[in-house]
Amino acid sequence: MDPAALGPHVEAKNLVGGQWKSTVATQTVIDPLTGADMVTIPSTSATEAREFSTLMAATPKSGAHNPLRNVDRYALYGSVHAKMAAEMRKPEVEDFFTKLIQRVVPKHDAQARGEVTVVRTWLESFSGDSVRQLARSFGLPGDRPGQASNGYRFPFGGVAVITPFNFPLEIPSIQTMSALMMGNRPLVKVDEKVAIVMEQFLRLAVHCGMPPEDVDYMYSDGAVANKVLRDGDARVTLFTGSQHVAEHLVVDLKGRVKLEDAGFDWKILGPDVPDAKHQEFVAWQCDEDAYAFGGQKCSAQSVLFAHANWIAGAGILERLRALAARRSLRDLTCSPVLTWPNPKIKSHVDEVLIIPGAELLWGGKPLEGHSVPACYGAWEPTAVMVPLASAVEQDNFDIWSKELFGPFQVVIPYTDGDLPAVLDCCERMTNHLTAAVVSNDVHFVNEVLGSSVNGTTYAGYLARTTGAPQNHWFGPAGDPRGAGIHTAEAIQLVWSCHREVLQDFGPVAEDWTTPSAT
Repeated sequence: MDPAALGPHVEAKNLVGGQWKSTVATQTVIDPLTGADMVTIPSTSATEAREFSTLMAATPKSGAHNPLRNVDRYALYGSVHAKMAAEMRKPEVEDFFTKLIQRVVPKHDAQARGEVTVVRTWLESFSGDSVRQLARSFGLPGDRPGQASNGYRFPFGGVAVITPFNFPLEIPSIQTMSALMMGNRPLVKVDEKVAIVMEQFLRLAVHCGMPPEDVDYMYSDGAVANKVLRDGDARVTLFTGSQHVAEHLVVDLKGRVKLEDAGFDWKILGPDVPDAKHQEFVAWQCDEDAYAFGGQKCSAQSVLFAHANWIAGAGILERLRALAARRSLRDLTCSPVLTWPNPKIKSHVDEVLIIPGAELLWGGKPLEGHSVPACYGAWEPTAVMVPLASAVEQDNFDIWSKELFGPFQVVIPYTDGDLPAVLDCCERMTNHLTAAVVSNDVHFVNEVLGSSVNGTTYAGYLARTTGAPQNHWFGPAGDPRGAGIHTAEAIQLVWSCHREVLQDFGPVAEDWTTPSAT
């Protein structure tokens, strides 16, 4: 496959029971930049989907492997990962995935290539014996000879990975391989607009030694996927995407879900303003967090609480306006908005502007001179300033704290005495994924960190909300259903459960006699 030569002649396929299969019906995915047909994908029917649910239901709860059975498979996946990482180090393979990502989700080369680099480095981290280390057990002496308790990490069995469009390689690949390492058999469904990327990753995995029957991969709409999960009795489903769909799955799957859902993410610029060089960095990072890939990240900076010292003294708004003006669809520093068409974006911006005292800082208009189809958005990087006194009012809060999955942020100025009101806004937000406290004042930082719960929070002058690498946890907090990605702790939390095995082999003490009944 050549990413530069995609068209309806390129046919994607499902992977089911170890076989790549077509479906009776198909549909085409359009190019987000031109609207031209780009790839033909399966349109799996409810009848065709029965094979997926049957395989899921037939998977034993003890998984394909666990610490007591088929332990050679830990070494198998250590080897598969090592080979895959070596392949992805080849410039032509890195370029292939980078360019394929850019075709389905037009983002700047640095953003697309960053996905490939993170996945490759993660595979290197979980190669060799690192896989079996995830299943490390522990033992505790008992009360008598021959007695001991042993704790194990066991898989769930038949599971599912459901992921969105915005990171077509990083999220599904890492979560799928994480599920496999722990002994599960996953069904994987990626947003069909971008699913061709993960299909190619799975083909690479098979090439590098992954048994093709270990994973099922399905192109379908949400209704068919939902039926498969229910009929197959999915033991756990990792869902990354909208909160509305997440809450629907929680009910349908009886709570057996792990969620990395929506994120209305905040950044607080503290009262201490650094030197000019650091001011320049902070402004650049704010622009990246809000507008890279058109703001289509669950970690994107949705609201910026800016201390008056940054606004009056450091001129942060003027810096941000100038940085936003550099962005263009031509070099993909602006991107098509794949879930919010322009009328929907405009409606939300207008609604925020109705809040008393609200002011348009920059943007607020559709992009011009492009061929992005009308079903997608093409919008200028936009910011609206809302006074804190208006922002705290509940009716207004419900408006500005709604996540617009696009190039839009709210800016809320505050002064020294306003921090409790700012923190109250953070407390009232529904989702707690990423956050940033831009300050080197340890006391200020501790006050904010101690009064908030966001699962991935950055602190210091270089703090950001986006761009989580593979070496640290990324996920929400404050919700027992919360999922994580990247780290050993995340993998164990999402894809395994604790099992305690109590050994009691005796012998019975020589002076033991049958006691009285109790």
